[in-house]
Amino acid sequence: MSKKFRIMIPCEEANHVCDKAQYKESTLWEKIKLNLHLIYCKVCREYSNNNGKLTKKIKQSKVECLDPNCKKNMKKELDRAIEEQAS
Repeated sequence: MSKKFRIMIPCEEANHVCDKAQYKESTLWEKIKLNLHLIYCKVCREYSNNNGKLTKKIKQSKVECLDPNCKKNMKKELDRAIEEQAS
């Protein structure tokens, strides 16, 4: 059987797929293998549950991000300050 079609996955791969699933980047096949893994692995189930809680909290947060122009200006100022300190 080829490696591509194995159903049982190790914990490291399960955690990676769990992270991908959190950001909607996992495939259906990866999700199926993850769920089969979670049936028998308590540690990965807990990791998956914690990931879900984290995602939910981030979506509920009222955090506002800086706009890209502001970030760019801050980086320029920081780079300038670093150059001045190095001189």
